[in-house]
Amino acid sequence: MILRQIIDLYSLIVLGAVVMSWMQLPPSNPLAQFVHAVTEPVLGPLRRALPSMGGLDFSPMVLLIGLQMLKSLF
Repeated sequence: MILRQIIDLYSLIVLGAVVMSWMQLPPSNPLAQFVHAVTEPVLGPLRRALPSMGGLDFSPMVLLIGLQMLKSLF
């Protein structure tokens, strides 16, 4: 039960990272620093593994789908 809640919380943080990328928050913003520190260790390798899609970053979507698949196991 608690693992499902952690996955949900992390999913919200990933969504927050997506929204914040649209808003172009300055890197010095504490919230932007926190979200980047929490999501980049997972999103970075995904970005490198996925093929280039004309400037679009699909790594958050892939991560969110993976998190939902993981959550369905519990």
